[in-house]
Amino acid sequence: MLTEEEIKTFMERDSSSMRKNMAKVGQRYYDAEHDIMDYRMFYYNADGQLVEDTYRTNTKISHPFFTELVDQAVQYMLSGEDGIIHSDIPELQSRLDEYFDDDFICELNDVLTGTMSKGFEYMYAYMNRNGRLSFECADSLGVIEVREDFPLQYFYDVRERDTDDGCAYVIYWYIDKLTRENKTIKRIQVWDENETHFYVQENDGKLMLDDSEPINPRPHVIYTKNNDKHVYFDNFGFIPFFRLDNNKKQWSSLKPIKDLIDDYDIMSCGLSNNLADFDYPIHVVKGFNGNDLDELQTNLKTKKMIGVDADGGLEVHTVDIPHEARKTKMDEDEKNIYRFGMGFNSAQVGDGNVTNVVIKSRYALLDLKCNKLEIRLKKFLKSIIKVVIDDINRNDKTAYNVSDVWFDFDREVMTNASDNAQIELTDAQKRDVEINTIMSVNNVLDNKTIIQYICDVLDLDYDDIKDRLPKGEDEDIEDNKTAQTVLDGMTTDE
Repeated sequence: MLTEEEIKTFMERDSSSMRKNMAKVGQRYYDAEHDIMDYRMFYYNADGQLVEDTYRTNTKISHPFFTELVDQAVQYMLSGEDGIIHSDIPELQSRLDEYFDDDFICELNDVLTGTMSKGFEYMYAYMNRNGRLSFECADSLGVIEVREDFPLQYFYDVRERDTDDGCAYVIYWYIDKLTRENKTIKRIQVWDENETHFYVQENDGKLMLDDSEPINPRPHVIYTKNNDKHVYFDNFGFIPFFRLDNNKKQWSSLKPIKDLIDDYDIMSCGLSNNLADFDYPIHVVKGFNGNDLDELQTNLKTKKMIGVDADGGLEVHTVDIPHEARKTKMDEDEKNIYRFGMGFNSAQVGDGNVTNVVIKSRYALLDLKCNKLEIRLKKFLKSIIKVVIDDINRNDKTAYNVSDVWFDFDREVMTNASDNAQIELTDAQKRDVEINTIMSVNNVLDNKTIIQYICDVLDLDYDDIKDRLPKGEDEDIEDNKTAQTVLDGMTTDE
């Protein structure tokens, strides 16, 4: 077991690691806290010294492109209405639905969001108070993988290795609260393959065992049996933390587009600054016969006039703001943000007159990005499925396998409503033509065959239709008009 000093050492080294620093930047940009918020302006004074300009307008606006791109990809991945995890065994499917319910999808949503924004994210398994196997997202900024093949004095690299590959411990910490005395209280968990140790830390001080945990250290699984007052303990036999990587290098999706977003922020805020600083003309006054500049300014603002001597005059100048140049640059940045961020720019849909074919084509980059992530997500979910299957087999005395489960990512694409209506109208007209063609050969085909053909056109089950017809109706209908009337009634019911 790790000592308290070893735990603190790992936490200190992890907080300054390059991968965690990159993850923090991704999280910051997802929260719309861009570098522009720290933007400062300087100038050289008369003495040649560089000083900060505190008099000019310094607009600071973050444009959350990255937030949109991440949320867009996550929702696209989880947009299917029929779920993700399936089995052809009805009994197993029913049990899977109990585990992978709306609560799980909510946690998976957080995992995908963290994965794309920070580069990697975790989910861990635990037994809730009701003794049910559950899963929860764990913030990757607070998860540390300690590997048995790395001495403590060396920092470790977990890339390309799962938590079950040589991971001896997982340290998971989070800030519980801030006290009135402005003290930071951290909750720290140290997981191994058998149990979990719980610690509490105040202001990065000494680690102490968490007295709020009645059982410390605590086995992974605590449960009771029916009509039995005894408490039983068990463990997973491995550290139940699962990591989902955004890519091989665990880079945030921000990396290819950060500079573009920063440039857009500067261009947009610069334009706002120009408009604020030069929203009024510059007056050049010669021979003003007033006492001071304050009087000049007062006369211009209130009286809208000034007096000058015989040799005086007034010139009004305006500053030409490079609005079009900035706008062109911003449009180019926006286009490249969606291009290299591999997202769908909904602004391109325009007034809604874009056809479904065009809309589908604009999903190409988003589809490509999600296809790559789907490969890693399937591997991630298989690890979780294995834990669930083992739990089902233990509780139900069954022998299901992971191979009995398959995944389906049915993504919903934005469509043009008027285009859809036109397609439906065309399909309906096509069906009418086909049915009329069938009815035109009533003197050649028997009634049963005609009903079967019409069922095929209308995508109806003939056996179901036959069972709902009056007895003998499918074989002894007087004429084809009667057959059509019966089918019309069936389609209406459907």
